[in-house]
Amino acid sequence: MQPLLSVIALSLLGAHALAGEIIVRDADSLRTALRGLKSGDTLKIAPGDYPGGHHVANVTKLTIEALDPKYPPHFKGGTNGWQFSRCADLTLRNLRVSGQTGNGLNLDDGGDLTSPVTGITLDHLEISDIGPSGNHDGIKCSGLDKLTIRDCTITGWGGQGIDFVGCHHSLITGCRFIGKDGFTASAGIQLKGGTSDVIVEKCHFKNAGERPLNLGGSTGLPFFRPQGTKFEAARLIARDNIIEGSLCAAAFVGVDGAQFSGNTILFPTKWIFRILQETREPGFAPCRNVVVRDNRIVFHRSQVQTEVNVGGGTSPESFRFERNRWFAEDKPQYSKPRLPTVEKEGVYGTDPR
Repeated sequence: MQPLLSVIALSLLGAHALAGEIIVRDADSLRTALRGLKSGDTLKIAPGDYPGGHHVANVTKLTIEALDPKYPPHFKGGTNGWQFSRCADLTLRNLRVSGQTGNGLNLDDGGDLTSPVTGITLDHLEISDIGPSGNHDGIKCSGLDKLTIRDCTITGWGGQGIDFVGCHHSLITGCRFIGKDGFTASAGIQLKGGTSDVIVEKCHFKNAGERPLNLGGSTGLPFFRPQGTKFEAARLIARDNIIEGSLCAAAFVGVDGAQFSGNTILFPTKWIFRILQETREPGFAPCRNVVVRDNRIVFHRSQVQTEVNVGGGTSPESFRFERNRWFAEDKPQYSKPRLPTVEKEGVYGTDPR
């Protein structure tokens, strides 16, 4: 009897495991599936067009992905394409989202500022045409820790391509941000509201808003995570990215500690960097302690008269510039920048490409 009981037990275990996999082939079956979601489910969605406007809360270890990765399902319209509140260990993979008036994706901690949501992964998502005007983001993240955003493409948005408010210990890697005419993009990536220990690497920004990388920002005090934080952002790393066009390549805004290294900057139209302080509440750290190192910077001197725009309330003397290669393509002899501190081992006037 023992072998037979073992076979029955294994069969029951297999049936239970398979019960967590749900296949959706149309909008009606999607709505039914969302009403019955349980923690640990995997929702596989067939190719086709689906409405946006879905909200999932308090479901953990959930995976939502394309049934066929070569033909991602396309979620069109709605205020938010998808909103996930307190969904720890969520994975979204191979999905398309477009045409929302709010945000493409909204991922948050449900307003519990003391308990971040952990372990979310966003992988191979395509998000486009969000807004088109106003503070409407491709991916909005509030109160998330240990978040990974990998190989996503965001095209056309009103506010930020990716916006972090109070997120920590996270990675954005291999993503593309492409601005579009008619969309009021302010930033490609913005990291603010107490955000810390975030790496942005191997991403490509093309005309991605006024500030492709906004390292810091401006946040109302009630939205900081954790409460009482005295910086917009801290301990950020931006490395090995390509940044084309826009008014500047990167803005350091109320950030307390960052590294900007190994990036390629191509033809910003007004400045190369900005050093700003937009949150000026008592006790807040001034923008400071940034290392800009080993970058390749190509620009037109006819456009860039001021390499680094320095605003009030900042500590530009704490910035370090090291081994950057600067090239004014139209006037190589005028490639050497005017920086707030003396650069170590900079190279000027030689094309670094």
